Amino acid sequence: MSAAGSDIADLDFDDLTSPRLTDVQRQILEYTEARPVDFDIDRMLAEAVEQAGADDLDDTDGFGDRLRAHVAAIEADHGLRQLTRSTLRQRVVRLLRNRLSLTELIKRYPEIESITIEQPFVVVGMPRSGTTHLVNLIAADPRRRALPYWESQEPIPARGEGPGIDGIDPRYARAKAEHDALMVSAPVVAAMHDRFPEAIEEEVELLDLDLAGYVLEWHARVPDWRDYYLALDQTRHYGYLKKVLQALTFLRGPQTWILKSPQHCEQLGALMTTFPDATVAFTHRDPVAVVQSAITMMAYSDRLRRTSIDPQWLLDYWTDRVHRLLTACVRDRELVEADRSIDINFHQLNGTEMPVLDQLYRRAGVELTPKVRNRFQQYLDGNPRGKHGRIRYDLQRHFGVSADELRRRFGFYFDRFDVHPE
Repeated sequence: MSAAGSDIADLDFDDLTSPRLTDVQRQILEYTEARPVDFDIDRMLAEAVEQAGADDLDDTDGFGDRLRAHVAAIEADHGLRQLTRSTLRQRVVRLLRNRLSLTELIKRYPEIESITIEQPFVVVGMPRSGTTHLVNLIAADPRRRALPYWESQEPIPARGEGPGIDGIDPRYARAKAEHDALMVSAPVVAAMHDRFPEAIEEEVELLDLDLAGYVLEWHARVPDWRDYYLALDQTRHYGYLKKVLQALTFLRGPQTWILKSPQHCEQLGALMTTFPDATVAFTHRDPVAVVQSAITMMAYSDRLRRTSIDPQWLLDYWTDRVHRLLTACVRDRELVEADRSIDINFHQLNGTEMPVLDQLYRRAGVELTPKVRNRFQQYLDGNPRGKHGRIRYDLQRHFGVSADELRRRFGFYFDRFDVHPE
């Protein structure tokens, strides 16, 4: 079927690189392309200050330099549609507003920075390697604090903003409205990576309050930002992440977190320096499956995000990016002690999760109670793989490369971990 169709039970993108847009998609682009978007930093900051009711960015460690580099990288991508530029501008304003609100909150409650983040679980693995499934599963343990998507987007409420008479947090309402709009414009996204408001999300959005994460690479073609990010001292920025987690713990607890991000693969030193008592679950999957899943998702999204789709660029960039992440993971895996970590093959996350969870909890020295086991099983029963539809991938047709050709670049990874070719 075409991605423009309505049936998402079995997705075959026969128009992936030459998309046939729906009427709704064409109307959205016609409307947004007529409205140019600018990235004037002073204006964006003024908007954030007005929204936050605060004006201290805590620019003591070069934040302004990172902001300028972030914006310059976006501006250097000349293939973005105005729709995407608008989304990215809103994101910059949102990050600034959240940072302002965090600084203001800590000024009022300095005890926040003395809160301990106790023995977190951290899921580390490639995009599309089962990290999202695993973190949502572990988050079913009510003793764990997790980060739902709505909160990842606006972790700190603006001063004076709280639930209305209906009891609904306006931050949640905004996230739900954005998700509903996405489901209208690009409904098959749910089969790839459905970020509905309650879904447990990565803390990369929290890292980006310090404008020091890799996540911008998923939104635009920003090799300059990749190089800038990789040159940063991430120990400082992971320290900022901890401060955000302390604030979130202060706002609604508890102190024991479940975290996850592919970025941690190349930042294990900073991760373990910041959270030395963490127990880490590494997920592993055939890099071919990771790359094909990531670039198929990116190519589909680019039908609305970009003026053209360049499958060769996607293949080259993300093959290299996954290679860099896995090289760093293989190099630094021993920084995480064996008795505080486990390695999980992707096939173990398809109906045989309970033994994995047993092992993880034993490594952490945490009791896996019957009540928690029951919650895990309820989650597994309600969230089978392919719940939102399965995607038929075709590397050769869409990207001009065979799985075997691509896999040859990752022999070092297969040599180090028990990874099954798919």
